[in-house]
This record gives sequence, C-alpha cells and structure tokens, in this order.
Amino acid sequence: MKRLVLTGGGTAGHVTPHLALIPHLEAEGYELHYIGTSDGIERELIPARIPYYAIAAGKLRRYFDWRNLTDPFRVLKGIGQAWRILRKVRPAAIFSKGGFVTVPVAAAGWMLGIPVLLHESDYSPGLANRISLRFARRICLTFPESLQYVPKDKAVVTGTPIREELRHGSRDAGLKLCRFSPARPTLLVMGGSLGSQIINQVIRDALPELIEDFQVIHLVGRGNLDHTIANRAYCQFEYAAEELPHLFAAADYVVSRAGANSIFELCTLRKPNLLIPLSRQASRGDQILNAQSFAKQGFSVVLEEENLSPESLLAALSELQRSRDKYIQAMAQSKLGDGTTNVVREIKALAER
Repeated sequence: MKRLVLTGGGTAGHVTPHLALIPHLEAEGYELHYIGTSDGIERELIPARIPYYAIAAGKLRRYFDWRNLTDPFRVLKGIGQAWRILRKVRPAAIFSKGGFVTVPVAAAGWMLGIPVLLHESDYSPGLANRISLRFARRICLTFPESLQYVPKDKAVVTGTPIREELRHGSRDAGLKLCRFSPARPTLLVMGGSLGSQIINQVIRDALPELIEDFQVIHLVGRGNLDHTIANRAYCQFEYAAEELPHLFAAADYVVSRAGANSIFELCTLRKPNLLIPLSRQASRGDQILNAQSFAKQGFSVVLEEENLSPESLLAALSELQRSRDKYIQAMAQSKLGDGTTNVVREIKALAER
C-alpha cells in the first residue's frame, strides 16, 4: 500500500478540499497521513482515522509585527519536525493545500526527494504556495487565468475538489433543522469558517427588512451567536459540518465571502449568490479577484465590503432575485466546478512515477 502525506491548514478553506479527496484516495488504496498544526482548525476537521502529526509553523506577515523576528525560527523548527515525520512515514508523495504549515512540509519533502504537489484555489497564488513552489514538482490551479502567475511547466488547471456529500443534502431536512416553512424563500448567509463581524452586523441590522422576503439561515462563526434575537424566520449556527449539505439544499439564495472553495461549491450546486469579498485592508485581495471572475462569467452579484450597508445589501439581493434564472443558467452551462477527479489523477501520477 502506497502512503501519501496531506498537509494544509489555518482556515477551513485549506482543509475542505482534503475532505473531498480523502474518500477517493482511500478507494484508490492509499494510506493517508496528515501534517498540520497543534491548534489549527485542520486538527478538528481531519477524520480521526487518519494519523495526524502536529508541527510548528510561522506566519509570514506583510506588516510589522514583533513575531516576524521569532517566526522564522518556528519555520526552521517545523522543517526539522516535518523531516523526521516524513523519514518515518516514507510517503510516495506529498499533497499540499496551502497555509503556512505547508512551507516546512514542502521544504522537508524536497530535502528528502519526496515529490510535492501543490493546489491553489484562489485566482492568484498565496504567499505560502509561492514559497513552496520552489520545492514542488507540480501545482494544480483552479482558475485558468492563474497560469500567468506560475511557471507553465509546473502548472495544470484542475479546478478545485468539491465534497461529494454537499450534492446529497435534503431540503426538507435543512428546513426542519431551522423550523422553517417550505413555502417561503430561504437565504443562507456564510461569513467564512471564522465568521465575519461586518457581515454579521449588517445582516442583523437589516433583519427586519430581510425577513419580509426571506427566511434567514446565518452561519455566524464560533463565539458570534446573538442570543438576544428571537425571530422564527431567523436561525443562527456557529458553524455547520454535518448540517451543511442540508442547509445548502434548503437555500434558495446565498450570501457568502468569496473564498475559492466556497464559490466553486455554489457554482457546482447552482445557488444564486451574492459575494462580499474580503477587502484589501483585511487580505491580499485574492477574494476580490475570485469574485470579479465569477461576476464576469455571470455566476454572481458582487458587493464590495467597503460599500456594504443594510441598504446596499437589500438592493443587491433584490437584483439577485430579479435575475435568479439567469444566474442559475450561467452556472449550469459552466465547465468549472468539481475538480476532484482531476486532482486525484495528478496525485496518482506523481505518487506512482
């Protein structure tokens, strides 16, 4: 049995593609191992049956922070830890999804001659993947436009893996979870795995108007529940795991951040959506590029975070309602979407070489 090491972490976006791939890789007969951090969300999300190894990782910040002086030593420590783990596991290949924990793993893999395959979900590669690319044999891309950012001889456009279970949610089960009526339109609001304070606040400020047209399912992020709100047309969850396929099935419209995994899930499920990308003040601008690409292809309405208010939110949702069929048709005709088969093919090619 050939072994594979998977790595990625920091946010759910760096982990959920692994969750889509794991059943397919196990079906191909691979023994899987995972390298992440001790306190990252990846430790919670990776199935318990897969051996998990924690290493040190340092964040590479673009702004001044005193931890910039100490984190390089954490990276070096992480490389040593990853080197020892890889020597023990002896995988045929490493599949890296991104996040700063992956840099030590890719470097250690390169030192040991283990082939490394990267995957980049966003329109433009993140810093961790740009660093790791020098240690990698191949990088899988989600957007065709991303080819301009990486060496062509290392790149292949695969799309992004989508969790199969998301396709099999039950609308009735989702509505039952929220005690909602099947007779009214349902709006699902997602602010990312950590939640979004600004989206949460605007949704709650606009709630009296929203519930005139929608039942609202609101994924608020851990620690962000507001127990003062009591309305039968509003249902809050900190985070949805097993419930998510059913909540997607119940949703007629979705408000979301513009992380690549989330928006490709929306495209695959053909959910009319309003995207609110992270601003450049809070990110490197990758979500803005993702959202612009989807708007250009006719999949999404986009509302910049700087322009977000209860009034602009309601106006954007009105536009989404008016053109609902147009957006569904555009997504149905798209060749983008589930890249699971393509990524599994690339992993097998590298592991069996």
